[in-house]
Amino acid sequence: MAATATVEVIMPEQRTIERARKDAREGKSPSTQAGEFVREEMDHIREGKHGARSAKQAIAIGLSKARRAGVKLPPAKGDSDMARQTERDYRRGQTSPSEKPSPKRSRATHAALEREGSEAASHTALSRQAHRAARTRGSADLKRAAKKAARTRKRET
Repeated sequence: MAATATVEVIMPEQRTIERARKDAREGKSPSTQAGEFVREEMDHIREGKHGARSAKQAIAIGLSKARRAGVKLPPAKGDSDMARQTERDYRRGQTSPSEKPSPKRSRATHAALEREGSEAASHTALSRQAHRAARTRGSADLKRAAKKAARTRKRET
């Protein structure tokens, strides 16, 4: 059973990939496509497949899966370990994978995530994370988002 659970953390479900491809065909943004992978990650945590230390970590796992699955989500900027990892994930997704993931490392990662709790995927934790992320955005960004929401809002016919 451990082998199938290990693969589960690394490989997104086929259903998720299909939903992301459908979003791409509909011309939706890469962040919307990546949202499918983040949603899958939250479901996994809620189902108890594994945990996460924080909502931010759970989102990062989903975004990493999205990049590796080929979503054109640009990597983070900067010189941190995280930025370098997102660059690697992005490159892996844009080319055909040449090397298989190390089973030993996959097992270790999965075992570490299993030790974490499921609080990271709670509605409260996600709300708190969204609020913090929104605070770092400026008023111009919020205005742009509001204009886009008004422009793309579904009209009643």
